[in-house]
Amino acid sequence: MRSQALLEELKWRGQLFQHTEQVQSALDRGQVTGYVGFDPTAPSLHVGNLVPLMGLVHLQRAGHKPIALVGGGTGLIGDPSGKSSERPLSDSATVAANATAIGKQLERFLDFSGPAAAKMVDNAEWLTQLKAIDFMRDVGKHFTVNYMLQKESVKGRMDAGISFTEFSYMLLQAYDFLELHRRHGVTLQMGGSDQWGNITAGTELIRRTVGGEAHGITMPLITTSSGAKFGKTESGAVWLDPARTSPYKFYQYWINAEDQDVGRFIRTFTLLSRDEVEALDRATSESPEKREAQRALARDVTARVHGETAVRAAEEVSGLLFGGLDPASLSAETLEALREEIPFFTGTNLDDAQAIIDAVTGDNGLFKSRGDAKRMVQQGGVYLNGRRVESGMTLTPLHGKYVLVRKGAKSYALVGRK
Repeated sequence: MRSQALLEELKWRGQLFQHTEQVQSALDRGQVTGYVGFDPTAPSLHVGNLVPLMGLVHLQRAGHKPIALVGGGTGLIGDPSGKSSERPLSDSATVAANATAIGKQLERFLDFSGPAAAKMVDNAEWLTQLKAIDFMRDVGKHFTVNYMLQKESVKGRMDAGISFTEFSYMLLQAYDFLELHRRHGVTLQMGGSDQWGNITAGTELIRRTVGGEAHGITMPLITTSSGAKFGKTESGAVWLDPARTSPYKFYQYWINAEDQDVGRFIRTFTLLSRDEVEALDRATSESPEKREAQRALARDVTARVHGETAVRAAEEVSGLLFGGLDPASLSAETLEALREEIPFFTGTNLDDAQAIIDAVTGDNGLFKSRGDAKRMVQQGGVYLNGRRVESGMTLTPLHGKYVLVRKGAKSYALVGRK
């Protein structure tokens, strides 16, 4: 991508919301160093964080240098942007642990080598060293209360109330921009559209304190066509941490994208070319039942976050649960993933059909009683490793470890060794 094409790239992807007037001129003059901040309010990023993160990816692909700022300092305060009430404050140990975990996730998206090498920075490095009197004299004096009250992050909270702690967040983020400008030559900050007020406060602070040039770019916040909050499911937020959202559930989130949303999601969350995206748009329009765009989206994002092995496992689990895939073809990795998605039971005799059926019989099993299990077997509705249960049958455990039990068409359980 040509350096000067960053805004053009963001625009066709629908990822350009606002920018300062001279940002294109700055990009045209040569390599720019830009940053996005991520506050560690949880031990994982969620899919909403991918919007500004992909902005950093595009910045680097255009030949510029990205900095991912982990907010080990600002995380102790909490950003009021987009929030209707005060965030609960986290202790320093929790914030530090969250910052470390998030830093590892960011590494999957950026290249830390070469002429446009990315950097990871934690603002705890300077914010935790600040002295109150110095901060008020050196930073606070440059902003009037009226100026701060006009910013959406503050204005939207005036009726509900906002503490001085969160009111001051804008100044801390502005100070981050100034420190990154001094330490790393940063002249660009990117973020979601709700960050515009904080970003422009930073450009103003740089101009007033050191006479430097600084710019901002924001990207639109993502919503779904159905009105549901993006990145939310019935079970909660969709996290990048596989311990919080399994790779299979992560994959399924994207597979289940509505036809009206999938085109925007592909543009926002993948690096597929314009021609590839437009071809998928046509496929959705002409043959929506094939869900080609959803599969391409799910593969691309899941591979970037969890790796190719996780993609294959997620596709195989989907093929089994929804497409009748032969259990004998499942990989060991898929069976491990499946264990987290369907009821799992332990058994000692995995080559005996009756022992397997007994293992999944009980209050929380596939069968409520032995009588229930016997009736289903007699009706031909019980399958072990894809084979209908018959009298005297023996089994070969899948990969020597598992037996897959199916009752009827769609009810599954997995039995493994203790």
